[in-house]
Amino acid sequence: MENHQFLQSAVIFLLATVVAVPISKRFKLGAVLGYLVAGLAIGPSGFGLIRDTAGVAAISEFGVVLMLFVIGLELSPQRLWVMRRAVFGSGLAQVLLTMLVIGAVASMAFGLAARSAVIVGGALALSSTAFGLQILAERKEANSGYGRMGFAILLFQDLAAIPLIAAIPLLGGSMEHGTHPPELSRIAIVVGGIVLVVLGGRLLLRPVFRFVARAGSVEVSTATALLVVMGTALVMELIGVSVTLGAFLAGVLLADSEYRHELESNIEPFKGLLLGLFFISVGMSVDLSLLIHQPLLILGLVALLLATKSLVLWPLGLAAGRLSMADSWRLTALLACGGEFAFVVLNLAQSNHLLDSTQRNVLVLVITLSMALTPLLVISVAALLNVKARKPDREFETPDVASPRVIIAGFGRVGQIVSRLLRAHDIPFVALENSVEQVEFSRRFGGTSLFFGDPARPELLRAAQAQTAEVFVLGTDDPDVNLRTARLVRRQFPHLKIVARARNRQHAFRLMDLGIEEPVRETFYSSLKMARLTLQALGMPEDLAEARVDRFRKHDEQLLAKQYLVYDDDAALRETSLEALGDLQRLFEADTADDGMHREENV
Repeated sequence: MENHQFLQSAVIFLLATVVAVPISKRFKLGAVLGYLVAGLAIGPSGFGLIRDTAGVAAISEFGVVLMLFVIGLELSPQRLWVMRRAVFGSGLAQVLLTMLVIGAVASMAFGLAARSAVIVGGALALSSTAFGLQILAERKEANSGYGRMGFAILLFQDLAAIPLIAAIPLLGGSMEHGTHPPELSRIAIVVGGIVLVVLGGRLLLRPVFRFVARAGSVEVSTATALLVVMGTALVMELIGVSVTLGAFLAGVLLADSEYRHELESNIEPFKGLLLGLFFISVGMSVDLSLLIHQPLLILGLVALLLATKSLVLWPLGLAAGRLSMADSWRLTALLACGGEFAFVVLNLAQSNHLLDSTQRNVLVLVITLSMALTPLLVISVAALLNVKARKPDREFETPDVASPRVIIAGFGRVGQIVSRLLRAHDIPFVALENSVEQVEFSRRFGGTSLFFGDPARPELLRAAQAQTAEVFVLGTDDPDVNLRTARLVRRQFPHLKIVARARNRQHAFRLMDLGIEEPVRETFYSSLKMARLTLQALGMPEDLAEARVDRFRKHDEQLLAKQYLVYDDDAALRETSLEALGDLQRLFEADTADDGMHREENV
C-alpha cells in the first residue's frame, strides 16, 4: 500500500512539473515560477492531491544543499577578484541598505522582535538569482552595463545568504533561552568546526578526488561528490550549524580544483531534480486563503517590498554603477522581487522559532507574488524604454572540415590576424566564435573555416576535431570565458599546445596556473612599439630606442615570472615591483654610461 502511495505521489509530481514548467517557460516566466505553480496546484490550497507537505519538504531540502554546493563551486577567488569592486561595493550596499530599511519597517510597523526583524530584512533583501540570470540570458543582456551590475549584486546576495543562514540557529537558540546571547562555548564549537572543515578540505579533498579519478568511473566520481557534500553538511549539523553552510564550504574548497567542472556536471542532474522538488514543496505550502481573505494586506506588502527595494536599487545604479537613467530602471525591475534563498531563510527562521507559521506563510506568499511579477516588470520597463530583447542565438554549428592542425577560439581582432597568417601558409584551422553577428560579418569576407558556437562546450570542440589538432589558440577577450575554456581544454584535450591571450598580469598568472607557460598579454607588444616610437620622436636614435625597449621587454618578462610565485600576496607584489623599477633604472644608467664611453673612444 505504501509503494502504491509513493508511486501515485511521484506520478502527480512529475505530471504537474511536465505541464506547469513548459507553459511557464513558454510565456518567459521562468522555470522557478512553473515549479511554484505546480506545487500550488497539487497542494492543500489547490486540488489537494498531495497532503504530506512536511514529508516532501524534508526530502526536497537536499536540493537546496546541492544548490549551495554548486554556488560555492562557482565562487572561485579569481572570479571574485575580477569583480571585487562591483560585488563588494554595489552588492554590499544593496544588501545592507535594503536589510536596514525592511528590518526597521518590520520592527516599527509590524512589531517584530529585533532578531526576527533582522532575519526578515535579510531574507527580503535577496533577489532571485534564478530569475535574474535567466532573464538576462534570454534577452542577451548579460554583458550590458546593467546586466554586469545585476550579476555582481546577485553574486554578493548569494554570498550574503550564507552568514544569514548560519546566524539563524544562533539567534533562535538565544531567543529560546530568553534575551541572553549565545554561549561562548557554543560559538567556539561552531568556529572550531568550520576551521576543521576548511583545513581538512584543503588537505584531503584533492588527493581523494585524484585517487577516484584514476579509477575512471563516472559513477564512483558522482558518489564521491555526493559523499563530500553530504559529509560536510553532516559535520555542520552535528556542531549545530545549518547543513547548507557545510555544502557551501565544500563547494568553495573545490572552486579552484581541476575537478570543479566534472563535479558540477555530476551534481547538476541531482541538483536540478531536487531543487525543482523544493520549489514545488514551497508552492504546496503557499496559503492562498490569505490572499482571498486579506487581499489588501498581501497586495500592499507586495507593493511595499517592490517599492522599498526600488528606492535602494535605482539610485544605487545611478551612483555606484554609473548607469544611465534607463539602465537603472532596468536593473530595478530585474532585482526588485524576492528570491528563492528567502524561502530557505524563512523556513529555517520558523523552525528556530524566530517567526510563527502565519508570519512565514504571509512572507512566502508575498515573495512568490513578487517573483511572478518580475518577468512582467522587466518586459513592461523595456517596452516603456523602447528596448527590445535580442533574438536568442541558434545552436552551435558542426564544423565540416578536414582534420585541422589549429583551433582558434574567438574570432575577434586577435583571432582574425592569427587566421590570416595560417591561411597564408596553407595551415588548416577551425575558428569558433560565439557571436552570431561576428560570424555573419566575417563570412562575407571569405571566413569559410569559421563556425558559430561556444568554444567552452566540449561537444563543439569534439565536433571541431580537437582530439586530432595540435594547437589551440585562445583568443577570447573575456577573462572568465578564457579561463573556463582553458581549463576545459587542459582537462579533456591535454595533448593540445595552448597559445593564450591574457587581458592583464593577473589574468596571465591564472593562465600560468593552468600550465600555460607564455600567455600573451594583449597590449604588451603594441605598447612596446608605441614606447619605441615615443623615444624616437624625442630624438633618441632608432637603434638605441629599439635596444632600450628590448631590454625593458626582457626585464618585464623576468619580472612576470618572479611575480607569479607571489601573485596572491599584495605586499610581495608591491615590493617586487619597486625592486624591479630600481633595477631597470640602474640598467639604463649603466647603458647610458657605456654609450658615453663609446662616443668618447670614437672621438
